[in-house]
Amino acid sequence: MAKVAGLLFGFALLAGLAAPVLAAVGVTDIVRPEGVWGVALSGVGLGLTAAGFVLAALAQQAMGRSWRIGVDPSENTELVTGGLFAWARNPIFTGMIAAQAGTVLLAPTGLGSVGAALLLIACELQVRKVEEPYLVRTHGRSYVGYARLIGRFLPRVGRLHDRSIPVTEAAGGVR
Repeated sequence: MAKVAGLLFGFALLAGLAAPVLAAVGVTDIVRPEGVWGVALSGVGLGLTAAGFVLAALAQQAMGRSWRIGVDPSENTELVTGGLFAWARNPIFTGMIAAQAGTVLLAPTGLGSVGAALLLIACELQVRKVEEPYLVRTHGRSYVGYARLIGRFLPRVGRLHDRSIPVTEAAGGVR
């Protein structure tokens, strides 16, 4: 599943970067309302893009030595729960999704919209099928307790519920 998520990340980011460039050089059309609504959408898009990049960068910095790309099952990183991670369990992905959504508002194209959808799917797959199982195996009850309180990408949204992850005694805590 990690390879599928990785491929989707690659396609999503490529589409997200290519869409505004192709629109700027006239290869694809931008579909945006005229007048004040178009200006407003562009302003919101610019703000969302900038905020997303800043959020992702600050969240990466906050992870310190625990930051990595992908999951190495042999690694045992510290569970980061403070700062931005007290707000959402995956603020890096939240920032990436916000930046991509902002880019779509700045240069609304079909390709950009497809890229944003692929990024959302990639983040969901990576988190639910790769990272969360690893964190449960690695940090046991600490992670499960944290995930029951803190939302996956947004505050309180996507918290784990009692039946989401079976809690059984194991050498490392919870599986």
